[in-house]
Amino acid sequence: MTDPIADMLTRIRNAAQAKRKRVDMPVSKLKTEIARILKESHFIHDYKVLDDGRHGQLRLYLKYYQDRPVIRHVQRVSRPGQRKYAGVKELPRVRGGLGMAIVSTPQGLLTDQQARARNIGGEILAVVW
Repeated sequence: MTDPIADMLTRIRNAAQAKRKRVDMPVSKLKTEIARILKESHFIHDYKVLDDGRHGQLRLYLKYYQDRPVIRHVQRVSRPGQRKYAGVKELPRVRGGLGMAIVSTPQGLLTDQQARARNIGGEILAVVW
């Protein structure tokens, strides 16, 4: 698999459209950090790292409001073939602040609002609303 983050986002998108309560995927540190940000931003209920004896699984519990998924759109921005970097002034405002961008910075993964508050830019991994 050339892009595990795109695979994660596709699994989330497909599970939300199918109205699944949870979605499983192979675990990694980066995926776990993305799940932490999604939980802190109230896009998912919770996440767990499951040890299956081999590589482990990351389980996300999706969130719904009035029988519609809270995550309405999730899109990969920076890809392995075309990286997208932004300084603090170029960080996108997703849906006027109703959505968020996930940014990889020297201080770890942050939302666009957290990166602006800390006055740092980085690689824009994905946008969610």
